[in-house]
Amino acid sequence: NQQAHTKIFSSLGQMSRKITVAIDGPAGSGKSTAARALSKSLGYVFVDSGAMYRAVTLKALQAGVSFEDKAKIIAISESIDIVLHPSPDKTIIFIDGVDSSDAIREPQVSKNVSPVAAIPEVRAILVHKQQQMGKAGGVIMDGRDVGTVVFPFAELKVFMKADPVERANRRLKEFIQQGKTTTLEEVLADMEARDKADAERSTGPLKQADDAILVDTTHMTEAVVLAELTRLTKEAEQRVLGL
Repeated sequence: NQQAHTKIFSSLGQMSRKITVAIDGPAGSGKSTAARALSKSLGYVFVDSGAMYRAVTLKALQAGVSFEDKAKIIAISESIDIVLHPSPDKTIIFIDGVDSSDAIREPQVSKNVSPVAAIPEVRAILVHKQQQMGKAGGVIMDGRDVGTVVFPFAELKVFMKADPVERANRRLKEFIQQGKTTTLEEVLADMEARDKADAERSTGPLKQADDAILVDTTHMTEAVVLAELTRLTKEAEQRVLGL
């Protein structure tokens, strides 16, 4: 695992001529899909910060830990070994050496990730890990507080949003493709509850940074979103690096 971490850091180091891009927004706004596609097309490293909170949540579920037991969840976040491997289609995530890429996307994890992410000590631990991953630049990271907390000095900050029903439809489509049974009403209710919890938590709430560019993806295809983010990134590179 140490080798994997070293490999990530060494690859980041080679990209020091690139900027740091922070993409925030609620679930279903298209940020992870866009960030992954953008990183692939521009040769950046994609860091899925949400996957890290999901990893801690999954580990707690597997251990039968109550989400009321903050001390145990903090202990999990301290001891857990998370290795992210970017791939074209999804984030490959190893949790303590086990490929958990699909398991972290289960509805049970989605339902419980907000209370985990609301624990200040857990956020502090994972934010530190994220900052280590991105300190050399050449990184695109998506989440809910990347532009405000993790990388407040990112050269490009984007906040993505979309109509709640459109976001729920996107997530439902993902679940159906994965063979999971649920309804639009259930997905929408879970999403609205998560939005509320994410926006109201005291530490690292879901919030648009003052200097973030707002992109509403409600009526945009994935290709159009990618084109817009590519344009914004190249403009920022030119401004910062003179490229």
